[in-house]
Amino acid sequence: MQELNVALVTIGGLTLLLSLIGGLLKNRIYFLSEPMAAVILGIVIGPLGLGLLRLSHWGDPFTITEQFARLTVGLAVMAAALRLPRRYFREHVRSMAVVLVPGMITMWLVSGALVYALLGVPVWVALLVGAIVTPTDPVLAGTIVTGSGAEENIPRSIRSVLTGESGANDGLAYPLVFLPILVLEHSPQRAIVDWVLESLLWEVGAAVVIGAAVGAAAGWIERESHDHAFLEETSLLTATVALTFAVLGGVKLLGSDGILAAFVAGLLFNRFADAGDEADEQKVQEAVLRLFTVPVFVVFGLTLPVEQWLALGWAGVALAAGVLLLRRVPMMVMFSRFVEPIDEKRGALFAGWFGPIGVAAIFYAMVADRLVGQGIVWGATSLVIASSVLVHGITATPLTKLYGRTTGRSREESKRPDAASFSGE
Repeated sequence: MQELNVALVTIGGLTLLLSLIGGLLKNRIYFLSEPMAAVILGIVIGPLGLGLLRLSHWGDPFTITEQFARLTVGLAVMAAALRLPRRYFREHVRSMAVVLVPGMITMWLVSGALVYALLGVPVWVALLVGAIVTPTDPVLAGTIVTGSGAEENIPRSIRSVLTGESGANDGLAYPLVFLPILVLEHSPQRAIVDWVLESLLWEVGAAVVIGAAVGAAAGWIERESHDHAFLEETSLLTATVALTFAVLGGVKLLGSDGILAAFVAGLLFNRFADAGDEADEQKVQEAVLRLFTVPVFVVFGLTLPVEQWLALGWAGVALAAGVLLLRRVPMMVMFSRFVEPIDEKRGALFAGWFGPIGVAAIFYAMVADRLVGQGIVWGATSLVIASSVLVHGITATPLTKLYGRTTGRSREESKRPDAASFSGE
């Protein structure tokens, strides 16, 4: 009970403080982001610091971290789906297809090659770590593409690309993560069969179908309830949060990918719900997400495997730097001519740099550790995640403002008719 009170006062107090001064952090205090502050708190109150809070006293630390990360990612992808303009994926099929298929595969192979070359682990273990750090994290990406600073300096087109990608590739990373896991657990022949039938057809295909059906049905009911005055304000405020949890839990019980299903459900809910309620739905989802974002990064700070980092030595430092620099920036520059909203090199570099690694990687690392038990997986991925939280947190505001100055953007310019027409409304 004492540790629960410690958690409540520290995490609750930090969340309250960040809610009150969030704008100050984004616009004035460049060196400290909200996720970074949460990780620091976890270090201070955890085993590495004062020892006031230990997850091992509550249960298996990896299980607690995995489930906390799953809920947070589910809320984040739903928030990303609600943030996107209606019909976004339909109107930008080629752009999203390029980023989500060859783009993700390129990031996976580059990251895996770095792990293999620097850490000297077996190929499939390297590919597993590479797959875990492949997806762009919707939690960290959301802190970059939202807020007045982002609206003023980043074109809506680039914000939508990052939002759409970060929402979709968290779920689509599932087959990339499970291919190495299956190969490590079974013979190559069985691994391929299970990967095609289970990971691709069921855990991805079924997730898309179920998420679309549930999201469309919930959106249609919301619109009809709004038209017939059946919908109370309190019902609206809880609808998308309840939808997130219901889809996450229900699809997981069916053995499919709940994260991808939650994102698809959010897209279809956004498509069929009453357009006038979209702003309220998004605000509620973002508010609830914040309540989960701080705790999950505190939990991450509690579980940092510093001893494993020290064992990696300079190879670990080189891996973190290599992944941040080479995993995504070259890919985005290479494919930018096929991504319609990114029509210049500066935009490609900006979108390439801001593909942070965070809660989604924490979730997949926990899953991988539970299934294959490779200690190097958590050691390597947690180091890359911590590096991304630090580096992307420090560079977010300065580079956003620099991009806005070099492109001549302003808040008024971002709201021009051509920007509004981009949304597809």
